[in-house]
Amino acid sequence: MALRIILAASAALAFAAPALAQDAPAAPAAAAAEAPSPAAIALEAQGEAFKGRMDEMKVEIEAAIAGAGSDQAKGMADVDAILARYQPDIDGFVVAFGTFIDAEAAAATDESERAELTGAKAGVETALSSIPAQVRAAAQAALAAQAAPPTAPAAAE
Repeated sequence: MALRIILAASAALAFAAPALAQDAPAAPAAAAAEAPSPAAIALEAQGEAFKGRMDEMKVEIEAAIAGAGSDQAKGMADVDAILARYQPDIDGFVVAFGTFIDAEAAAATDESERAELTGAKAGVETALSSIPAQVRAAAQAALAAQAAPPTAPAAAE
């Protein structure tokens, strides 16, 4: 059970980090064999909704960066405004995930499983909470690259 939860959290992170733009890893067949609980199904649905919101945020951020042209200050102001609008979605999913893991840990009969869940919770919550900082850093880099004057090719000798 714990492995499946950690894999689900990893997939949520892959979807949630628009700055990383990567695909989620496929879950191993052994993890998929266990029937999910209603709480796990609900968290999975919340994860899908969260992924959709992060996809929407990514599109808005990309448009803000493109629309800023060489004006880095305007671009970052727009990015910060977008991040502020999506912060409640991020915070809400962090809370939902934490609540789910807390319930799973409380129900676990094995101390090693409880420890695994607690460790996974801390890691996933930290990663999810860092999404705004990751997006902001990626936006700053993209805006700086966009504003940089094109470099002339080196003269051939």
